[in-house]
Amino acid sequence: MTYALSSTTPRRRTHVGTVDIAGTAWPVYKVEALVLGVLVFLGALALTTSLQVAVLTSAAATVVVWWTLLFVERRGTVRR
Repeated sequence: MTYALSSTTPRRRTHVGTVDIAGTAWPVYKVEALVLGVLVFLGALALTTSLQVAVLTSAAATVVVWWTLLFVERRGTVRR
């Protein structure tokens, strides 16, 4: 016999901030991470004048910021 139990502590989600880009709603944390990645790319390129270093540095910074902001966003929107 199968049965379902209702959760005793439901989690509520609040609104996640979005930005409209070309008709698609993007979460703000993604846009922030991409903008920071471009800034890191330009800064690393200006300092090192090496395209390889600039690309790898900006990609690493973008991924770290993207995942960090995603974690912070989910921690802030899920209430117990």
